[in-house]
Amino acid sequence: MEREKILPASQMPQGAVAINRQSVSDKLRAYLKKPFSLGALVLVLLAAAITVGAVLWVLVYTLVQGVPNLSARLFEWEYTTENQSMLPALLNTLFIAGTALAVAVPLGVFAAIFMVEYAKSNNVFVKIVRMAAETLAGIPSIVYGIFGMLFFVQLFGWGTSVLSGALTMALMILPLVMRTTEEALKAVPDSFREGSFALGAGKLRTIFKIILPSAMSGIISGVILSLGRIVGETAALIYTAGTATNVAGGFLKGGETLSIHVYILATNALYEKEAWAAAVVLIALVLVINGLAEFVGAKLKKEY
Repeated sequence: MEREKILPASQMPQGAVAINRQSVSDKLRAYLKKPFSLGALVLVLLAAAITVGAVLWVLVYTLVQGVPNLSARLFEWEYTTENQSMLPALLNTLFIAGTALAVAVPLGVFAAIFMVEYAKSNNVFVKIVRMAAETLAGIPSIVYGIFGMLFFVQLFGWGTSVLSGALTMALMILPLVMRTTEEALKAVPDSFREGSFALGAGKLRTIFKIILPSAMSGIISGVILSLGRIVGETAALIYTAGTATNVAGGFLKGGETLSIHVYILATNALYEKEAWAAAVVLIALVLVINGLAEFVGAKLKKEY
């Protein structure tokens, strides 16, 4: 079978235009000749515009409502009915998020490494783990909250505390970390593994020196998604971390997170302005964390 010859631009027939050099009017005329393609293009552009518009609307509306209500009293160390300080809730959020990630990320990453690099594709145990992870990912957060309350709060006797809330969040994000890491590891070309083995590197060295750095951007994306879920979680943490307005003084001390703080203020008509201000800080926190995670991921990623 004879291969197609690709002509250089100088040898192309008169009037022919390279696909990647078409003007907007040429592309539009081409789409008009194919109504189905034009309809698909319109739907794609409309979906993108709606998505971007919805995100911008939420951000702009929250900023307009919340920024004018930000003040120094909202960041005082101790919460009182006069200042409605969000600083204790902000610190509790970081405490619980950091603890949950410290538990879930190593477990999820190592579980994904086992399933991709060590276990066979038709392994029954791996299939059971994948099915369990997909099932856990679809369970509502309130179910995790009830489980955490019955298991960590009551059975273990830890009460509503940072440890109870963090472990509940770790269980919630573990399937997400595991699945995103697994997909990131699968995306690494097999030629990387073969080249490393050909140079005499062992399995473990290949994983930590070649595969993980190459998959780092995908792993970081999973961590960012998990962190966003922790920061924005309310239902599960009400039952496990509690609604105390003070800074949690240890793992077995309780304290509300920023999302719970926003929820409690929003349900009280007297503190609606403070709720909008706390919502602005919550959005800013998510953006800052995402930016730092992307920066760290870019630094750790290796280009080949």
